[in-house]
Amino acid sequence: MILQSPLPHTEPAPDCALCPRLADLRHEWQQEFPKWANAPVPLFGDPQAWLALIGLAPGKQGGNRTGRAFTGDFAGKLLFETLARHGLSEGVYAARGDDGVALHGAMLFNALRCAPPANKPSPEELRNCRPYLDAGLAALPQLRVVIALGEIAHRAAVKAMGGRLPKARFAHGAEHVMPDGRILLDSYHPSRLNLNTGTLTEAMLDAVFARALALHTG
Repeated sequence: MILQSPLPHTEPAPDCALCPRLADLRHEWQQEFPKWANAPVPLFGDPQAWLALIGLAPGKQGGNRTGRAFTGDFAGKLLFETLARHGLSEGVYAARGDDGVALHGAMLFNALRCAPPANKPSPEELRNCRPYLDAGLAALPQLRVVIALGEIAHRAAVKAMGGRLPKARFAHGAEHVMPDGRILLDSYHPSRLNLNTGTLTEAMLDAVFARALALHTG
């Protein structure tokens, strides 16, 4: 199941071949798992979003399987629970693209729209996908705050927002004012590894969301 994007003009083609390695992997999974989405994962959320959340890439059994960003794996469960706690979603998350959850004021992105082998994209693959990130962010007229989930997402966000990486270094909780006045906040990725090792806690992620809400309302 592939969900309809709220911003379809910003999306890659379902059979996008810009990255041969990723296209080959999708085709392999299409044969092995024909009921999975196995396609570039579209944006999910509110086209009037003031907040954008950017992750690295869909997981093999997460967004690649379900067709919805951050849906179907551990990181998605924590992220959707956090969105709900901060009043940015409605509905009950059930790790399916058709569970009826809707976002209000937020949009989910990935720096790379297709699942890479071992969750490790190449620099070239990230460059190939950058225009879709650029277009999606540019298409949100109310966008005020961006949260980057992890360092690779941070680097992609800085480039897409016109910033400069030497001046905008990644650190959990860091805050960067971009050239156009929008604000980038950093968080460690809500992965199982980061939670299990204590690199990230629910309280730490909540604090980043609380700061985003304060910037939006203040």
